[in-house]
Amino acid sequence: MKIAISAESTIDCPKALLEEYGIKTVPFTVILDDKEALDGEITPAEIFQFVKEKNILPKTSAVNKFQFETHFSELLKDNDAIIHFSLSSDMSSAYQNAKEVADKCSNIFVVDSRSLSTGIALLAIKASELAKEGKTAEEIYETCMALRDKVSASFILDKLNYLYKGGRCNSLAYFGASLFSIKPQIVVDGGKMRVGKKFVGKFDKLIGKYCQETLSKAPAYDTSHAFVTYTTATEEAVNTAKESLEKAGFKNIHITNAGGTISSHCGPNTLGILFITA
Repeated sequence: MKIAISAESTIDCPKALLEEYGIKTVPFTVILDDKEALDGEITPAEIFQFVKEKNILPKTSAVNKFQFETHFSELLKDNDAIIHFSLSSDMSSAYQNAKEVADKCSNIFVVDSRSLSTGIALLAIKASELAKEGKTAEEIYETCMALRDKVSASFILDKLNYLYKGGRCNSLAYFGASLFSIKPQIVVDGGKMRVGKKFVGKFDKLIGKYCQETLSKAPAYDTSHAFVTYTTATEEAVNTAKESLEKAGFKNIHITNAGGTISSHCGPNTLGILFITA
């Protein structure tokens, strides 16, 4: 049985990594005033420049049912089944759209990742590895469903201005964070985002503490893969995060840029480590 592994562009993986694991993507749309761009093609730098010039956030549009019908139809030309991974259903309508299309077929399995960004990628990579081992689509689907809540996905934000502009942060919290140089950790928990630990200080100097705090919450890890994913960050910050994961014993550490959808909501100087707990 030939199985296609699929995800939306919110998986935030570079083309080389997508090709390595045979993951096919279908893009969200990023709307910049009167212009549209595909997530995965527009860069964080372009988004941040737009916000700087217009003082408004881009809008993002989930993959619709027609786009899923086209995407799945193309994949089924060369495959017997599809395992598709969606952005958390609590964050987007993409999962519901994919599920409605998939329900018309018997060989498309849609996983509500309950995650975002490379938290989704961790599940898709696992699915790809299982497919290469010869597992059936049903076996891969069940394994990935069981792994969803073991994905540790979090980010540390330098500023709250994008969350504030997007209505996800009230004015009091925004003012307090700005005044006291608070850098919040945003944690994905049960498919939703919540505020975790609050760090105080300069962003670059806090990356090590953020990584230590995040890794300490897990009793053990699946050390096969981990991600350092960021919108923008200094080389020092990225290297600190990578070294933290190396010390924890992760074998394959992937360094990736967040895509347009994630960047539109989080803003510059956002960095996260993502991995699966054992």
